[in-house]
Amino acid sequence: MSKSFGTITHDVSKALATLRQDIPETIQGFNALAKASLSPGVLSALDKELIALAIGVSSRCDACIGFHVKALIRLGVSRAQLMETLAVCTYMGGGPALMYAAEAVRAYEELSVGKPATASA
Repeated sequence: MSKSFGTITHDVSKALATLRQDIPETIQGFNALAKASLSPGVLSALDKELIALAIGVSSRCDACIGFHVKALIRLGVSRAQLMETLAVCTYMGGGPALMYAAEAVRAYEELSVGKPATASA
């Protein structure tokens, strides 16, 4: 059975809601860290999300891949930008990174269904 990144992100979001209820200070702190880290600065929000995806791929985190691909689609990532990022992941991480780079491509294809294609950058 093939995994669904829509299902993965939905299920993790539900579990995070429980954590938000049970350990609100921790989740608020994490959310503040994420907001501060991903806000545009010298690097754009898109560049920062590409870095986050690269770390998710390298860490072999399905939920990270799903959430960051969703964010990248929302930010208008082009397929070319995604692929170049995954090429660097493969270079730095070898075979295991290549397998999760393929998962990131599956996430992009699944989660961008019905979204307008973005021109290559």
